[in-house]
Amino acid sequence: MFDALKNKFIHPLKEIVHDSRSIGVTLLVCTFLSLIIANIPSINKSYLQFWSNGFDGSINHHTHIGFLSLPNSLLLIINDFLMTVFFFLVGMEIKRELVSGELSTFKKSALPIVAAVGGMLMPAIIFFIFNHHHSEYIKGWAIPTATDIAFTLGVASLLGKRVPVALKIFITALAIIDDLGAIIVIATFYGGQINFIYLVAALIITIIIFILNKLKIKFGFFHILLALMLWYCMFNSGIHATVAGVVVALLVPTNKLSKFEMKLHTPVYFFILPLFALANTAITLPKDIFILLTENLSWGIIIGLVIGKPLGICFISRLMIKLNIAQMPNNSNWMQMIGAGILCGIGFTMSIFIATLAYKNIEYQNAAKIAILIASLIAIILGFIWLRLFSKENIHNGIDDEINYVNTE
Repeated sequence: MFDALKNKFIHPLKEIVHDSRSIGVTLLVCTFLSLIIANIPSINKSYLQFWSNGFDGSINHHTHIGFLSLPNSLLLIINDFLMTVFFFLVGMEIKRELVSGELSTFKKSALPIVAAVGGMLMPAIIFFIFNHHHSEYIKGWAIPTATDIAFTLGVASLLGKRVPVALKIFITALAIIDDLGAIIVIATFYGGQINFIYLVAALIITIIIFILNKLKIKFGFFHILLALMLWYCMFNSGIHATVAGVVVALLVPTNKLSKFEMKLHTPVYFFILPLFALANTAITLPKDIFILLTENLSWGIIIGLVIGKPLGICFISRLMIKLNIAQMPNNSNWMQMIGAGILCGIGFTMSIFIATLAYKNIEYQNAAKIAILIASLIAIILGFIWLRLFSKENIHNGIDDEINYVNTE
């Protein structure tokens, strides 16, 4: 009887939890819920304060508990601490792909790497064209460069066999490289004033973890303790704390990557990211929202994501394939590549995260977030329709590809 219940309830639940489509749906629901609550007059003020108010009544970034300097609001705990776990997972995905996956050889990695670079440069250029004259707006140049891997793969999954498996793998590899680019941008351009004492301490801790690995000491409690110390040093160093997650991820032994990824998949995608969506889309929509959307800040983000992403991805991919440096994904055509580029314009998580770092002014921050949501929604709808229209020929020949795709995961 237990086996029957297990097959009926537990296995389907596991499928839902590990399905990229359900991740996208969960994030969408949290986003819409947060936007609705934030715009109910009777409770919106309390809702916004719930996320952003400091625990000690101040508006400082840090609060002091004894000698410790820690995040001072629920929003900061989510963005600076919990998102470090998300970046830890992303970092492990990057390492796995570099060691044994789609980025492990030049032949495999050439197209997604250059496509990701093109998909970051073109949106940044478009944003710069719109906002170079505004000294405050220009700080958000990296906002439209990001791709949300969960949403992008979720929409591709909804199309099933219409999207060739090789194209799904290309999108995955591109999004992972895009994440790596976003991490580098965050570490380089969106930190605070550097505190070299904490930075040196972070370096020492990193070296200690590296030595422990060389001594074949089991990756366990002591490593976790050191990882927390590394996060604390990063948080107080002026470099964004989430970078600590990537550093630790790159130090995880290769044979442990799959194990940790499986353990973190559910809490990250069904707890941390939904919390991130709830906290960071708590936006009271202004009465002049349509005027707001005519601002260059909004246009730079929307055009950057919706047009800049596919333009950058497809232009540089076309060039690389024409020069015989890279190959088109199997069973794919240029119309499908354009559709993949459009889907990569779904910025969401990473774009919103960068917006919170780029702007301290809440009005600018909210304007950027609204533009990101609109651009991502356009990219979802347009990408879905585009691939549905131009992928009909793959409906009946996708079974073997699907089997191969499962075997590669």
